[in-house]
Amino acid sequence: MNAPQNPLRPFESLEFDDLFVRSLPADPHTHIVSRQAPNAAYSFVTPTPVAAPRLIAWSDPLGALLGIAQPAAAGSAAEVLGGSRVLPGMKTYAARYGGHQFGHWAGQLGDGRAITLGEILDTHGQRQELQLKGAGSTPYSRHADGRAVLRSSVREFLCSEAMHHLGVPSTRALSLVATGEDVVRDMFYDGHPETEPGAVVCRVAPSFVRFGNFEIFAAENEAANLRALADWVIRQHYPELGEPGPHAYADWFAEICRRTGVMIAHWMRVGFVHGVMNTDNMSILGLTIDYGPYGWLEGFDLAWTPNTTDAQGRRYCYGQQPQIAHWNLTRLAGALYDLIADEEALRAGLESYRISFEEHWAAMLADKLGIRLDTETNAEPDTLLSDLFTLLQETETDMTIFFRRLADVPTDADVSAAARLAPLREAFYDAAALDDQPGRALAAWLNRYAKRVSADGEPSDARRARMQAANPKYVLRNWIAQLAIDDAAQGDSAKIQRLLRVLERPYDEQPEAADLFARRPEWARHRAGCSALSCSS
Repeated sequence: MNAPQNPLRPFESLEFDDLFVRSLPADPHTHIVSRQAPNAAYSFVTPTPVAAPRLIAWSDPLGALLGIAQPAAAGSAAEVLGGSRVLPGMKTYAARYGGHQFGHWAGQLGDGRAITLGEILDTHGQRQELQLKGAGSTPYSRHADGRAVLRSSVREFLCSEAMHHLGVPSTRALSLVATGEDVVRDMFYDGHPETEPGAVVCRVAPSFVRFGNFEIFAAENEAANLRALADWVIRQHYPELGEPGPHAYADWFAEICRRTGVMIAHWMRVGFVHGVMNTDNMSILGLTIDYGPYGWLEGFDLAWTPNTTDAQGRRYCYGQQPQIAHWNLTRLAGALYDLIADEEALRAGLESYRISFEEHWAAMLADKLGIRLDTETNAEPDTLLSDLFTLLQETETDMTIFFRRLADVPTDADVSAAARLAPLREAFYDAAALDDQPGRALAAWLNRYAKRVSADGEPSDARRARMQAANPKYVLRNWIAQLAIDDAAQGDSAKIQRLLRVLERPYDEQPEAADLFARRPEWARHRAGCSALSCSS
């Protein structure tokens, strides 16, 4: 394949490759029925055609990266992106993997509703995998229909692109296609299924290989397949490590740990909660993958989870994410043990996760607060932050608004408590609390904060710019996404397009988007899709 050149090309003219398919063992069976697929990395499967595929959203920045022009709403490209047509050169497949779900080994899982179309080269010459989510049954569908509903597809499409533009390592989304067909789902698994419109997302990443791809091979004693997959991933995605071998395997694991630490630090920075951090939802490239019941902190709460399935145990809540990532990496270490065969090397890799997360998280917190780490008071950031997190949980506080407005707090020594609190008032759901004990406690913290900022001596304009680059103004709040979903279900995708444009510049002041920089309204507090979500899609 040759890297595409400008101008942008029609989607139908793409040249697809199948390096993954050519490099790893296939399932010899092609019948689409829920089953085990031993000794296979994937199963060939063709997307199931839909009634009336129609393109309703497209990512222009990603399309430009891939060298693809936006297709017409209806036509051959929409048919491919909706799963109704396969282009020449495509060898479509679903990957086999396993995973630990909520702390327990779940056995074989696999792409139950995702089908890879193939790989293309982007405009930088990097290989990118295109995958349809919601394109029909595969051998890994576990008796489900392999479809996805519009609500979850809108959320995945928007969030993939939002995370990328926030600077968070992530898979991306190219298109959203309405299928013209209904899908039946029991949203909260309570015996009340409903009919919903269906959709298909085309998501894009250099690779969708997960921790679980290695776990299934280790669990089933498929040593040759485990080694073949590791060698393929290293050669294609970690070539700087050299030829695969014991030393390269150890370095590779350490790099996976390092990248995962960076990703989790970014999640914490922007207040993102993944919701389902099972090992089959962890990318081997350190990318955020599988956007299901995710959410951003509306009210700051270390114990908050958007996932109704996790409401009791809160295993995957915001404050637990760093620890869960370490737990998941430990499971990956177990799967790779026979390749590396060195416990000390595996421990060193896990330690690189801890170091990576702590260093990046500390640096990101310093930027969020607008303080420096290289002063004599180097220990103060942790104290400032831990005390602040305690204060923010005492009364319901919007994390995004609070940190964005913190840059507006005056830090001169002679400023009154009321003046320091004033820029932050809109972050509090109960502003009256600022006139009581919570407000007095926060004012005392702000005095400490102002002294720290003054001691750093950084010019105020530089500090403010650093803070605004670390604290987004616009994130994909669940209630805002739900409004777009409501309109899309009625055939109007204008809100999706508007959100996409705003989320492409999340750190910029956008006066025309003032309504999207707002606390969760009361009507959204308990509405399905706005506060808590299930894995149903």
